Amino acid sequence: MRVEDVKKLVNDQLRDLKTDENFEDALRKEMDQANFTPFTPKQFSTPSFTHFKGDSCPESHIKHFKSDMILHKADDALMCKVFAMTLRGAAQDWFHTLPSGSINSFKELAYVFVKEYTSYRTIKKNPDHLFNLRKKSNESLRDYIKRFKAEKANIVGCDDRIASFAFKKGLPAEHDLYCELIIAPNQTLAEVFATAERYALWDDDRIATKKSTKQEDQPTKRAGQKSNGFGNRNKDKRRSHPKEDATAGENYTKFSIPIHQILSQVKDKPWVRRPPPLKGDPDKRDIRKYCAFHETHGHTTNNCFAWKTHLEELVREGHCTEFIAKQAIQRIEDCDTTKEPP
Repeated sequence: MRVEDVKKLVNDQLRDLKTDENFEDALRKEMDQANFTPFTPKQFSTPSFTHFKGDSCPESHIKHFKSDMILHKADDALMCKVFAMTLRGAAQDWFHTLPSGSINSFKELAYVFVKEYTSYRTIKKNPDHLFNLRKKSNESLRDYIKRFKAEKANIVGCDDRIASFAFKKGLPAEHDLYCELIIAPNQTLAEVFATAERYALWDDDRIATKKSTKQEDQPTKRAGQKSNGFGNRNKDKRRSHPKEDATAGENYTKFSIPIHQILSQVKDKPWVRRPPPLKGDPDKRDIRKYCAFHETHGHTTNNCFAWKTHLEELVREGHCTEFIAKQAIQRIEDCDTTKEPP
């Protein structure tokens, strides 16, 4: 064979080989187009599961797994294969001990799984458990509400009427909220919690006021002890004369009617002077107590120190004498007699 014939034969084979490569590329492109889909992702995307290690409730794990695989429940084989991916540690070792071909459905797999770890099943609480809850003496109302709600959340299918009754029974009988719930017994559980939240706001304010008062008193006491060296001496002096402190509040004039009634009768008189406004944050005062002399909340009129002091001044000036008790009048006259010169 001549050299020219050999070269021609080689060129023909190279041309055929190139044609085959072009055919393979075209075929591959057609296959890709056949597999094309407008949806993403193209493959199954494994959700993020909570892994089971063999030391928790198996029924809870089955429920969480079904919730995550809710879109794939129809594919029983996929459910079984993906479930094995959620096992770790001892649970994974147990799965590999199952005989080959022994599981025909996910229902069977769930049955043998729960049976294997049945000792770790969580015992459900009964609604009667709520009656064991009691508000502690040093516990705020808000903390008691949170603790009660957390316990109720662990009871599946708890009746609202039982929960309402148990919440009320957990309160002390002298608590204001207990009285409120006794007066309105037909409230729903949502209404009971709404009422409790309103009382909790007042309770939080009371606790905050009590703490702020303690913080204000402590620096004042320390400053007073530092400014003079007789802080402890004055303290001992007050301890040694308790009767003087007790009788200090008895020096007020005795009246025949409560002093808040006296104020209601003489408040429009020109010789009654208005008191200066109360100090402190108005939002932290006790709204259940009202003082007619200051015309604001925080304390009662009968316990108002400013009104008691001003009323003594009015008596000395000759006013409000018609309200003085007979014994008090006799005592005042005796005191005036002893002060007269011989």
